[in-house]
Amino acid sequence: MKAPRITKSVFENEAALCSAFIAALPEGWTAYPETAGFDILLVRGADGAQIGVEAKMTLNAKVLLQAVEGIYGGGGEHRDGPDFRAVLVPFGTAGVEMKGIARYVGATVIECRAADEGDKETERQVAKYGEYYRRHATRDYKPFTPELPKPDDYCDWREAWIDFCPLQRCPVPDYVPDVAAGASGPSQLSAWKIKAIKICVILEKRGWVAGVDFVHIGIDRKRWLDMWWLQPRQGMRGHYVAGRSPLDLRRQHPVNFAQIEADYEKWKPADPAPAVQEALI
Repeated sequence: MKAPRITKSVFENEAALCSAFIAALPEGWTAYPETAGFDILLVRGADGAQIGVEAKMTLNAKVLLQAVEGIYGGGGEHRDGPDFRAVLVPFGTAGVEMKGIARYVGATVIECRAADEGDKETERQVAKYGEYYRRHATRDYKPFTPELPKPDDYCDWREAWIDFCPLQRCPVPDYVPDVAAGASGPSQLSAWKIKAIKICVILEKRGWVAGVDFVHIGIDRKRWLDMWWLQPRQGMRGHYVAGRSPLDLRRQHPVNFAQIEADYEKWKPADPAPAVQEALI
């Protein structure tokens, strides 16, 4: 029985679209929101293969350019990138012509349905055709199409996905960012921010940080002093305490902050040597 066509799926914004897509991901894939310049960077656990995904409410030239950025530069400056490129749009919003252009430039168009859309349509068809139709519901109303590429089944996905075989894959953070993918003006969990969170954790645990802590973590302390996130500890050379404008990364990244804090024993610096107390004049 042929499934009736659903004209268009409706999402409030790109963030809602990304949320529905991430929730429907099959086992074996991890979504890193706002990573490596993409709204979503998908990583396949079996072999580390990556899909860079840009989300848009309609398929247009702008989002296609974003999805394939760096592929056709020709200057050799873009050495890293994902294996596959994709554009995520609501189901039914991608025109045939734009999908053809997307295919030409190497971007796969992923069409995603709203979370409850398949269930509602299934119930309508069951009421019309009877319970027999329910067994076809999973086949007819997949949460998104096409399926993601599988590691050992090239013939199955080669028509839908183009493998760009990058020299290097995108660097992936140690923690899945606790940010909303596709949100306007998103906060990113950069490598610098992970290091900064570690400094904040040390500061909370000790009440102060030392210069050697910055060396151990691999982050420059100059910015911390210039921005008044830290200030010198009175009477203790090489020690710093919270400044008048402390950096509040616990509020920005509550989940990641807690994760990094829980791993403290894995990355903590050695106890610093006793500081030299400055002479009081």
